[in-house]
Amino acid sequence: MRISLLVVSLVLLSALLTMSLAQSQPSAKGGRAPVAGLMGDVAHGRYLVEQVAMCFECHSPRDGRGNIIESQRYLGAPIPFSPPWPNDWALIAPRNRGLPDYDDAAAMRLLTQGAIARDGRQLKSPMPKFHMTPQDAADVIAFMRSLE
Repeated sequence: MRISLLVVSLVLLSALLTMSLAQSQPSAKGGRAPVAGLMGDVAHGRYLVEQVAMCFECHSPRDGRGNIIESQRYLGAPIPFSPPWPNDWALIAPRNRGLPDYDDAAAMRLLTQGAIARDGRQLKSPMPKFHMTPQDAADVIAFMRSLE
């Protein structure tokens, strides 16, 4: 009885270790990276950043014809628009490639608690006040860090 219990325990432990290692290995779709205790999926983060939030629209400079300068994508730029009424919008979107000066906790707070800056203040519009799930935020962080 003890031997079969030991064998079952070893099989379960082996299965758990195998699953854990499989989650930490890069996937064919862009890889995974640990972020704030979660495994961030780079491919899903790319989808959220480029197809949903469209961060490059503000955080990338444009040429004279208004096209994004691909070699400078996510390196920061003047905000390309403003509302016609008096406002307190940001004039420049900072570099977000690699999330410089943001540790995982600050980046997670920015994306899950509504555009809270590193110093705790509310970021100016037009920065969206994201309320992402922790997993989506981890995916976005993993993608943005993969750009460095």
